[in-house]
Amino acid sequence: MNARTEPQLLGHLSNAHLDALEEEAIFILREVAATFERPTLLFSGGKDSLVLLKCAEKAFVDKQRGSGIPYPLLMIDTGHNFQEVTDFRDYRAQQLGANLVVRSVEDSMKRGTVRLAHPGESRNVHQSVTLLEAIDEFRFDALIGGARRDEEKARAKERIFSHRDAFGQWQPKAQRPELWTLFNTRIQPGEHFRVFPISNWTELDVWQYIEREAIELPSLYYAHQRRVVERKGLLVPVTGLTPLRDGETAVEKTVRFRTVGDITCTCPVESPAMNASDVVLETLAADVSERGATRMDDKTSDASMEKRKKEGYF
Repeated sequence: MNARTEPQLLGHLSNAHLDALEEEAIFILREVAATFERPTLLFSGGKDSLVLLKCAEKAFVDKQRGSGIPYPLLMIDTGHNFQEVTDFRDYRAQQLGANLVVRSVEDSMKRGTVRLAHPGESRNVHQSVTLLEAIDEFRFDALIGGARRDEEKARAKERIFSHRDAFGQWQPKAQRPELWTLFNTRIQPGEHFRVFPISNWTELDVWQYIEREAIELPSLYYAHQRRVVERKGLLVPVTGLTPLRDGETAVEKTVRFRTVGDITCTCPVESPAMNASDVVLETLAADVSERGATRMDDKTSDASMEKRKKEGYF
C-alpha cells in the first residue's frame, strides 16, 4: 500500500473517463427520483457517500430555481463513529440544505432489537437491524448507497438496482438482469431496492473525481499522526473503544484512512499523502483493496460480507 508511484506518471493519467462515470451516476440518481415514491440516500460522511452526494448535487441542485436534492439523507450511526466524520456529515448536509435523518444502533439496543454478545462487541454488523427499522419507519422503497464492485467479492456480485425482499434480504442467485439502461424496478409491498450509482467506479476513479471536483473530505482521509498497534497485519488505532491488550505497545505513525466506519473495526494505513493528488499516486500502486487493507470485520471469513448482505447489510 505504501509503495510510491513516480510523480511524472500522474501527468499521463487521464481522467476523461470520469465524465462517463459521472453521467451514469447522475442518470441513476434521476431514475430513482422518477421511479420510486420514498427513496433516500445513505450518507455517512465518508468519501464514497460524499462523491455520491456531489453527483446528486449536480443532478438536482439549482440555486436559481431553488431546487434541491429531492430525497432525504439517511445515516445509521453505531455510536462508535469517528467524531471528525459525523461532524463533517452534519456540515455537508447543512451546507446543501438537505434533510438529514440519523438513526442510532443505541436506540435499537434500548428497544431490545439489538443485543450485544458482550459490551466490547463491534456494533457494525448490528447496523442492519437499525437500517431495517428505519426502512419500516419511513417506508423507504429505494436506498441509494455508495458501494462499489471493486471493494469486495460480494459487492462485485451485486446489481446496480439490487432487489431486497420484505425482510430486507438479498438473494444473490435471484437478481434481475440489467440490459443496457433498462432496470426492472417492480416491487411488492414491503420490498425495496438498494441502488448503487457508483457501482462501476474504482477506488482510483473516486480519488481522481475527488481531486477533479475539489471535494472536501474529513481530515482522517489524509496523513496525520496517530497512536496505533499492529494486529493481524492491520494497524489498529488505539482509542477508548480499541485499547491496548496485555503485552502490546503503541507506536505513533503517520497514517491515513482509506475508508472510515465504526472505530472498532476500521484501521488506517501508513501514508504521507497530504492531499487528493498524493492519494491518487498511492492508489495507483495499491495491490490490496481498501476494505481488505483496513476492515477487521471482513477478516472473519471470505464470505463474511455476503452473509451480512443477505441479512440486510448495506
